[in-house]
Amino acid sequence: MRSRSYKTITFAALTLSAGFLALTAARRGSASGKRIESVDFGKVVRATSPAFDARLAPVSDAEVKAFRIPITDATIEIAKGVSYRGWTFGGTVPGPVIRVRVGDQVRITVLNQSPIPHSIDFHAARIPANVAYRMIMPNDSISFDFVARDAGAFMVHCGTPPVTMHIMQGMYLPIIVDPRNGWGTTADKEFVLVQSEFYAKPGDSRQLQSAVMAPMQPDWQAAMAKQASHVVFNGRAFQYKDNPLKVDVGDRVRFFVVNAGPSFNSDFHLVGAIFDRVYPDGDPAHALTGVQTYTIPAGGGAVFETVFEQNASGEGLYPFVTHSFADAEKGAVGIIQVGVPKQYAHMEH
Repeated sequence: MRSRSYKTITFAALTLSAGFLALTAARRGSASGKRIESVDFGKVVRATSPAFDARLAPVSDAEVKAFRIPITDATIEIAKGVSYRGWTFGGTVPGPVIRVRVGDQVRITVLNQSPIPHSIDFHAARIPANVAYRMIMPNDSISFDFVARDAGAFMVHCGTPPVTMHIMQGMYLPIIVDPRNGWGTTADKEFVLVQSEFYAKPGDSRQLQSAVMAPMQPDWQAAMAKQASHVVFNGRAFQYKDNPLKVDVGDRVRFFVVNAGPSFNSDFHLVGAIFDRVYPDGDPAHALTGVQTYTIPAGGGAVFETVFEQNASGEGLYPFVTHSFADAEKGAVGIIQVGVPKQYAHMEH
């Protein structure tokens, strides 16, 4: 995990119009006349301290959006005080958030700065796999374009065999594709949540020259048995219990939820509230209403909305979980803080 000033990263993130990603270049194309937005995820890393920054800014108006994504190894924190040797897109788990709009031209450049082969697979792209998702050798890169045609919350991941290993190591990120004319409602706050599993076992402390605990290592046998050590939102267990997502009374809040897996469903649920709209796909006309819990399969995504109305789901604390509670107990739980409520010491989830 990179050590940077939280204030500096947060300021940089807030300047960006495509999901708190810093804009490194924006210009009008001389030939096509289209506005081009370029983002280099090697230069700007999303804030992960004190918690992964789940907030989202609106999609920008640029018709062409270009993203440079480095693949790097990194030591990450998967629970409080628990480090893990992972593989990443852009240095964080999950990797950087990409946000575009239906009709946008999306330009992707991926650079493999790690010592082993990797690849990238965009669930949001209609493009031949042999063209865009081929193996990227160390110190090599790949570039491709696609037009965003389908709205929704989608997974991006490494597809190099064994795929389970590459995903459980942290190689995934969300791409949000907004409908051309929006979701049909106006959200006051938006958040991205990526559920995933880690399969970790203790590392070899004998290799260290200090009393510091060695980073945990991947446990392949546990992964094949689906015995996760941690189930998390945005890469770290329980981080949003200590650092709640904050909204105001009366806010309509939209959650983009992606389930990276590699193996479990996400049964997304908000305690003390009802989702007045759930978008199982990217068509606002298909929105479900009055939903208590909605299942997202591994490799899937959905969009959720609720309103924290006065005298209903107003000021207070609202846990969000996967309602598969064996998984929630392993870290897939957080809190939405509405307003400035009285803290109840015995409220637990």
